[in-house]
Amino acid sequence: MSTPTSEPPATDPRSLGSAGPDPQDVTAGRHAADAGSRRPAHTAVFGERRVGDEELLRVQDLAVDFPTDDGVVKAVRGVSYALHSGEVLGIVGESGSGKSVSSMAVMGLLPRNANISGTITFRGDDLLSMSAAARRSLRGRKIAMIFQDPMTALNPVHTIGSQLAEAVLSHELMPRRAATARAEEALAMVGIPQPRARLKNYPHEFSGGMRQRAIIAMAIINSPDVIIADEPTTALDVTVQTQILETLVEVKDQVGAAIVLITHDLGVVAGVAHRVLVMYAGKAVEMGSTDETYYRARMPYTAGLLGSIPAHDEVVGTRLRPIVGSPPSLIELPTGCSFSPRCPLATERCHSEEPALAGTDDPGHLAACHHWDQLAAVDDPSSFFRTESERAR
Repeated sequence: MSTPTSEPPATDPRSLGSAGPDPQDVTAGRHAADAGSRRPAHTAVFGERRVGDEELLRVQDLAVDFPTDDGVVKAVRGVSYALHSGEVLGIVGESGSGKSVSSMAVMGLLPRNANISGTITFRGDDLLSMSAAARRSLRGRKIAMIFQDPMTALNPVHTIGSQLAEAVLSHELMPRRAATARAEEALAMVGIPQPRARLKNYPHEFSGGMRQRAIIAMAIINSPDVIIADEPTTALDVTVQTQILETLVEVKDQVGAAIVLITHDLGVVAGVAHRVLVMYAGKAVEMGSTDETYYRARMPYTAGLLGSIPAHDEVVGTRLRPIVGSPPSLIELPTGCSFSPRCPLATERCHSEEPALAGTDDPGHLAACHHWDQLAAVDDPSSFFRTESERAR
């Protein structure tokens, strides 16, 4: 296979969203700028809090299987990451890649038939070995979740105020009047006008964006340490998406929390995440700072995702650049690299040997690919996914 010639990237990741908050190596030198960086550090548009030294959450070799009549669904396969105070970690991938399942495992919300292995620790305490009562006391108080569909997450027969107050009273003993006052403060914090009057509204009286803000208010009302946001901008228009992201990160800074942001939209994490974890077929296939992952992808799947997004300066009528094929069945995964049937760089080794998530040419930038050096050799890694019409031009 011929190697594409080097040329400037066709799609500037910054066109997908505003620059992320000063990506840093969270394992060493977190507060020092990289003097040898080939690209100057940038300033966050959303959020001001820097990544702290304190490790809040650690997921190590997490695997989740679901037995079914057709076989065992390997939903998550050996995912590992650490989350520090003030950090925003973006987890991206196609539907079915295991993003939500991995986070539901952290929350302890998976069904009983799920087989979970590995370790999940919060401030050093093993969540998987905790009693159900102990995990329930953490859920919503120390680790909160923003679900992707606010209309189903909110109870339609209770007012917004009563639901927010209940989120407080389930963890603290206080008069309902005090809980209602905190609910009003939470609505004000997420930017809902006239919060006292809005407490009396029902979910159907809120717009989609306002319902999402109410869900964010419910997540932060107890000042949690970790917020897991599962597709928080799904089905919202672009303007409301931006407002929700601004609100989420501003609130994160106010309560001093860290965020795990789950999404399939690369533009969402481009503007807010310090680091990005890319998942495919239940496995982590690339991980690094937002800038390194977007500008210097070292996994063909990541490069294909970036190349499939239309650039803001593309000529009208230009065809999209898709990743050929479909994700594999999680019951019958292919031998070797799960992405090899769709990968333009695949060799015999890729079809027989699954690559481990390992270091590349950048410190802290990991990729699960036998041929990441071929992507490093070109300026635009997405060029490997050029269509026939693009090659002809």
